[in-house]
Amino acid sequence: MSARKIIIDTDPGQDDAVAILLALASPEDIDLLGITAVAGNVPLTLTSKNARIVCELSGKPDVKVFAGCDRPLGRDLVTAEHVHGKTGLDGPSLPDPQMPLQEQHAVDFIIETLRAHPSGTVTLCPLGPLTNIALAFEKAPDIIEKVQEIVLMGGAYFEVGNITPAAEFNIYVDPQAAHIVFRAGAPIVVMPLDVTHKALVTQPRNDAFRALGTPVGKAVAEMTDFFERFDKEKYGSLGAPLHDPCVTAYLIRPDLFSGRHINVEIETHSELTMGMTVADWWGVTDRAPNAMFIGDLDADGFFSLLTQRLGRL
Repeated sequence: MSARKIIIDTDPGQDDAVAILLALASPEDIDLLGITAVAGNVPLTLTSKNARIVCELSGKPDVKVFAGCDRPLGRDLVTAEHVHGKTGLDGPSLPDPQMPLQEQHAVDFIIETLRAHPSGTVTLCPLGPLTNIALAFEKAPDIIEKVQEIVLMGGAYFEVGNITPAAEFNIYVDPQAAHIVFRAGAPIVVMPLDVTHKALVTQPRNDAFRALGTPVGKAVAEMTDFFERFDKEKYGSLGAPLHDPCVTAYLIRPDLFSGRHINVEIETHSELTMGMTVADWWGVTDRAPNAMFIGDLDADGFFSLLTQRLGRL
């Protein structure tokens, strides 16, 4: 099979960085057409900068990076420096990028790319709030039917919320955008907290990254060292969950994951549960399924894949 053509839409974030690195290390599986940045974990100026830092870290400065929306569709921006640090990539000391930011707006790049390729050949991989994707769908509804699949990190059901009691961060930041995307009709695969919290970077797994002995291995280990302090304190877990790399790992090894095709609705009205992903896991409504909601993964297989691929960079 030929490599799968994808666009990564992202708000780096240490775990976003690892997801991008996995994609760049896997050219036989993934053809990365471009990276689009969105405001989320940190503001847009930093997410668009961080995406380029990661590309240069991987030795791939030819990747095109586009800046997109700097705020949600209908709300003030909520960021997560309390998790990711003031830069979004706190942990390693990485130089400022030399590669340019593309002049085209990310939303226009998404539209242009989907129109330029045959239907069903481009997958969208959102790792942050869904603002860019929703705006592209609103601006050019003709592209929706051209999307092969949307594989996204966001939402939660059994694990409930990580930014409010009911909502996961990516969906909470722009619930209106998420509502648009989940109602659009494109095939969706969701990596919620229910699965990403099982992708824990324990000490032996982080030691394996560091033991690669490369700038990438060292940087990933240092990112995780920084990132994990928040989750260890909050959840009492043995390490930090690598949320976003679940998206790129799924593209390479879908057999590592399992879930259910169910209905997922986004709460956009109640301030108490704003951004909640109402997942009909048990099929108790007659609402039509609109997403493959992933619930489990082979964690050892996941980290084996990740470590092996990162060792290529």
